[in-house]
Amino acid sequence: MRLKISLLKEPKHQELVSCVGWTTAEELYSCSDDHQIVKWNLLTSETSLIVKLPDDIYPIDLHWFPKSLGMKKQTQAESFVLTSSDGKFHLISKLGRVEKSVEAHCGAVLAGRWNYEGTALVTVGEDGQVKIWSKTGMLRSTLAQQGIPVYSVAWGPDSEKVLYTAGKQLIIKPLQPNAKVLQWKAHEGIILKVDWNSVNDLILSAGEDCKYKVWDSYGRVLYSSQPHEHPITSVAWAPDGELFAVGSFHTLRLCDKTGWSYALEKPNTGSIFNIAWSIDGTQIAGACGNGHVVFAHVVEQRWEWRNFQVTLTKRRTMQVRNVLNDAVDLLEFRDRVIKASLNHAHLVVSTSLQCYVFSTKNWNTPLIFDLKEGTVSLILQAERHFLLVDGGGIYLHSYEGRFISSPKFPGMRTDILNAQTVSLSNDTIAIKDKADEKIIFLFEASTGKPLGDGKLLSHKNEISEIALDQKGLTNDRKIAFIDKNRDLYITSVKRFGKEEQIIKLGTMVHTLAWCDTCNILCGLQDTRFTVWYYPNTIYVDREILPKTLYERDASEYSKNPHIVSFVGNQVTIRKADGSLVHISISPYPAILHEYVSSSKWEDAVRLCRFVKEQSMWACLAAMAVANRDMITAEIAYAAIGEIDKVRYINAIKDLPSKESKMAHILMFSGNIQEAETLLLQAGLIYQAIQININLYNWERALELAVKYKTHVDTVLAYRQKFLETFGKQETNKRYLQYAEGLQIDWEKIKAKIEMEITKERDRSSSSQSVKNVGLKH
Repeated sequence: MRLKISLLKEPKHQELVSCVGWTTAEELYSCSDDHQIVKWNLLTSETSLIVKLPDDIYPIDLHWFPKSLGMKKQTQAESFVLTSSDGKFHLISKLGRVEKSVEAHCGAVLAGRWNYEGTALVTVGEDGQVKIWSKTGMLRSTLAQQGIPVYSVAWGPDSEKVLYTAGKQLIIKPLQPNAKVLQWKAHEGIILKVDWNSVNDLILSAGEDCKYKVWDSYGRVLYSSQPHEHPITSVAWAPDGELFAVGSFHTLRLCDKTGWSYALEKPNTGSIFNIAWSIDGTQIAGACGNGHVVFAHVVEQRWEWRNFQVTLTKRRTMQVRNVLNDAVDLLEFRDRVIKASLNHAHLVVSTSLQCYVFSTKNWNTPLIFDLKEGTVSLILQAERHFLLVDGGGIYLHSYEGRFISSPKFPGMRTDILNAQTVSLSNDTIAIKDKADEKIIFLFEASTGKPLGDGKLLSHKNEISEIALDQKGLTNDRKIAFIDKNRDLYITSVKRFGKEEQIIKLGTMVHTLAWCDTCNILCGLQDTRFTVWYYPNTIYVDREILPKTLYERDASEYSKNPHIVSFVGNQVTIRKADGSLVHISISPYPAILHEYVSSSKWEDAVRLCRFVKEQSMWACLAAMAVANRDMITAEIAYAAIGEIDKVRYINAIKDLPSKESKMAHILMFSGNIQEAETLLLQAGLIYQAIQININLYNWERALELAVKYKTHVDTVLAYRQKFLETFGKQETNKRYLQYAEGLQIDWEKIKAKIEMEITKERDRSSSSQSVKNVGLKH
């Protein structure tokens, strides 16, 4: 990725340009010390003077009123706030009419910013004050009073907090009066510029110590640059939070959100005092000290999938290279490319007006449809369909271009969604709630309606990243997520009535990805790269989960690596310095998944015997139990030396009825409640009581015996035997009540148990003979 710079031969302004701001993706306003506000039209390459300000007004900062207000959308921004050196801020219309001038600070007003809803304005000045104003310019409150000038300010993602500079310190102050203020020393010199992104919740700062830094919202440094030759005078986030730009003397830099640099340009601009990103995130404008306005386009973005590499060579041209045969195709578009995604054998490209869908089998005839809103901020792909997110909503389309659904939920803000907070599979859409970060909304892909009985997935901590598995049946769909403590959890997506278990899979997990061809999960865990070959093991037999993992050292990837993709058996990781590393994992677990999904158990056993790896046998054991194939499970458990489980499986096979077998398989997986329910529904009351006795659930065993008026003496006898073994006295009131005056006769109890077993066996054989008669007819 790099920046394509365009700079006029002669500057349009006579003095330094202090600030710039985009109204649309093709129109920019610039303000200068020559008191002129100039409009730039990039389509026609024309400039026009909007207004000449009075000679005593030197503009310092400009910010357009936000376009999206709740669900009401303006096609373009209609007015802006301009702060100036005379201590005032001015509300100016698009046509250049000064609607209102407000006395705001003693000395210059150094920065002014609208919040995301457009309901409030924050200004900071040389007098060290931070003030909040209403939309019409009425003073609401003085948020802070510093003894030193405040050079820059930014709103928090939820418009509830304000970040501002104070010398070498950064301060985050909530609007609530008594809320805790966060303050930390961020630079060795005065901080000149800050920016806070609403999508990734990260903070940028730039200072006179010639460094730029990336912080999280708790004030922890994530990246600190090397010192530059000159002070960093401007920083700005791209709208989607994936990139940011840095400006200095004769310097413009494009960086990834983690801090490392994609491109460094040295245009002849003097210092770049202010940087603005276009709404669609494809270009940058910079306000230059020598009177110029510098424009830069982001080009040479790359997308890779299997043997295809797609590069954005120009604003409207893409090059596709097939690395197997070196074939090259050129894709031309009518408008400039804004977003693209390459996955699942399809390339989806959104331009400013249309969406193009290419198949990797045929690059010549794309499917094209018009977009409702202009700017697509996110494209996600699954095997059967893809998701577009723009300012107006979330839209699911098939690869044939057919609109499928558009999920909605209360308080939906599409401008802050990214690939970590939205996930897509063939049948499910998952979206993390921004208002309450402990909640995940789940929708049916085909209808856009809430999944199951509409229950939300709620966790005890805030969730930072979510991912749906890609293969298998809808009923088995799982979602993995990482919370703020960096713990990895997995749970089922189908939520009907009963509370689904959310089970912890790992700790200190920084990033995760599901394989696109089978349900294998990988993650970077502290200093290890971990692959969960069969994450479902946690539901079947959590004791053998460690045996189903593949781990290798990941300390070589340094701090904060990120998993970019998991395609086939290849995982791509981006290191903290921006370089890509490819890891190949064993292809055999994926083949095992394929065999099991097709119920080819003999082939699965043969594969495990061929590979001779414990992890494969452990996966097969868990898969066999999950699919109720106890013969294969017995072979697999024997191979990993779990002799006690082999014996238990043998015992299950000898049980007389299929209900008993099923119940004991459920117990094997730890689903005791389900096992008991199954037996009670089948009328096998004694067996339900017996499993509670075996598990020492004495209260429940007695409760069932009393409720169904059977085997009360059996429960009391086993309880008495249990207490005698440990030399204890009975203290349970219910047991004392029922044991009063009762004589235990073991011979009678054994006869009753024998009778129950015989009854079950007879019942099983009669149902089998009925089935055989039915088959004959």
